[in-house]
Amino acid sequence: MDMPMSNSTMPMEMQMSFYWGKHATVLFSGWPNNSVGMYILALFFVFSLAITTEILSNQPLVKRGTSPLKGGLILASVHFFRTGLAYLVMLAVMSFNVGIFIAAVAGHTLGFFIAKSRAIAVANKENQESSSPTLKI
Repeated sequence: MDMPMSNSTMPMEMQMSFYWGKHATVLFSGWPNNSVGMYILALFFVFSLAITTEILSNQPLVKRGTSPLKGGLILASVHFFRTGLAYLVMLAVMSFNVGIFIAAVAGHTLGFFIAKSRAIAVANKENQESSSPTLKI
């Protein structure tokens, strides 16, 4: 005797290999609803989630001199949101849609690039300030 996969009247089908196309279910049942516009919105949404995840993962968020309690609370809060966003990206990729997968990887890559280029710029600025000669009078 077959057990039903859900209590709804619609049968539950799940793609188990990568495929192309706008016919995907991303994060929520019925979304993007086989619409090209909503599919593009889903791609942009996953791309944005991945960028935000990487930026939150790679940015120093606590300045020197911050109290340990305040710094710990800030880092724990950011970790909470970063982990939630990372799980949303993972669930979106589990739709096995190639477009969603590419949007997630591209978002992670761009987010990493943004975060690391900022870190390099800050480090270069600090090095220039500390190594600039000062005149003694």
